Amino acid sequence: MMDLLIDVIMKATRPMRSKVGLSIIISAMALLSLTSWSLQSAEVDPNQLKFPQQYDSWQATEEQVERDDILAQYPANIILWAGSSFAKEYHSPRGHQFAVADVTHTLRTGVAIAEGDKGLSASCWTCKTPDAPRLIKEMGIQGFSGANFVDLGREIKSVVYCSDCHVDGSAKLALPRPHAQNAMEKIKLPFDKQDRSMQGAQVCGQCHVSYYFQPENNNKVNIPWIFGSTADEIEKYYDTRRFYEWIHPISKTPILKARHPEFEHWSRSAHAKQGVTCITCHMPAATDEKGATFTDHKVAGALDNFDRACTSCHSSKAAITKKLDKTKANIDAKSRNVESLLIKAHYEAKAAWDAGATWPQMNDAIMAIRHSQWRWDFATASHGMYAHNPKEGIELLDKSTEQVTYAREALARILSQMSVTKVEYPDYSTKEKAHAAIGFIEADAIKAKQAFIKQEVDKHWQPVAKKGY
Repeated sequence: MMDLLIDVIMKATRPMRSKVGLSIIISAMALLSLTSWSLQSAEVDPNQLKFPQQYDSWQATEEQVERDDILAQYPANIILWAGSSFAKEYHSPRGHQFAVADVTHTLRTGVAIAEGDKGLSASCWTCKTPDAPRLIKEMGIQGFSGANFVDLGREIKSVVYCSDCHVDGSAKLALPRPHAQNAMEKIKLPFDKQDRSMQGAQVCGQCHVSYYFQPENNNKVNIPWIFGSTADEIEKYYDTRRFYEWIHPISKTPILKARHPEFEHWSRSAHAKQGVTCITCHMPAATDEKGATFTDHKVAGALDNFDRACTSCHSSKAAITKKLDKTKANIDAKSRNVESLLIKAHYEAKAAWDAGATWPQMNDAIMAIRHSQWRWDFATASHGMYAHNPKEGIELLDKSTEQVTYAREALARILSQMSVTKVEYPDYSTKEKAHAAIGFIEADAIKAKQAFIKQEVDKHWQPVAKKGY
């Protein structure tokens, strides 16, 4: 572009090749150079200039485009999550560059709502963008969480970024989200009292953690650690509050939902005891072409970084891969078994209700279903459980199996008392059949979502809401 403008100036001033003309040419070119430099400088992010290697590796997360359709892989989840948005669409995560676009486009966040309706809380933006902490400061936590998700869509300008983990413009670590600050105060480990290793894990843990929306607080994000962060302790908190996310439409069970509790599992792991954190494995040190060392911000799988991240403790990538594969297969088998038992329990409860069972009869069985599904979810919703804390994952699934078995035994007695001899179970062998079983028409939801994207997102939202689509 610069060369083209210079060429135009030279041609236009050809008749003026006097001392005066040359002065004009030199002045014009100097002004042009200054303007060009100013425009380029305005477009360059200050953090890109100050931390170029970190910035470039952060941008490289846009290469992580692959994701799996979890509902297609595990259709049983659709039945277990019936009545919630999780049964509509659920994909594995991809690179940070897609954080805003993926939450915008998923069927879980729905479409524009009718005027006067409550709609989905803006809290769903909390961990997707640094605009969330900004809006919380501008609107107040109650104002932000009480707003509608779609109403704040036009305000979202950036994906997960430097200021989500650092004091902006520096390498100093920060914890900008109020729900994380509050959680650490509850367990008497405030961010400024942590060592740098723990802080490094904590900045990841402000989002890679389980949470819920407090209905009595405008759906404000809250981490349920009053009694502690284990599945048992969080369950105690929820049961004490008589909290549930939704009532399962098949069994009438008040359901709890775990959300990617990686931080909780890691905190009790062998890795944590050795001081190995999220950054150690997923953001290891890298070296640029000049030999300078920097933290790699292309957050990726640990085995992708084996030579840089794992060799101080593990001598063979093949050996650790084999061990992880075996552990994963064990956890997957236990998960599939629990899922099948839970689905049977939900439908056996339905048969009992349909036959006229009462709450005094059903209470123990329903609570056992609730507690079993909670532990199954707390194990399987955690990305990389088989690597982060497989011992805890296996214990959770074994306990879940005990609880759902107890539920089914109790339901069998009730069904016998009600003279019910046959229970109808659904065919959930595919995603389509599972959706049909719960009465969800995916094609209609997709059509409505596409119309919303075309009418609102494509016209009025920032480019980050469309990345990858």
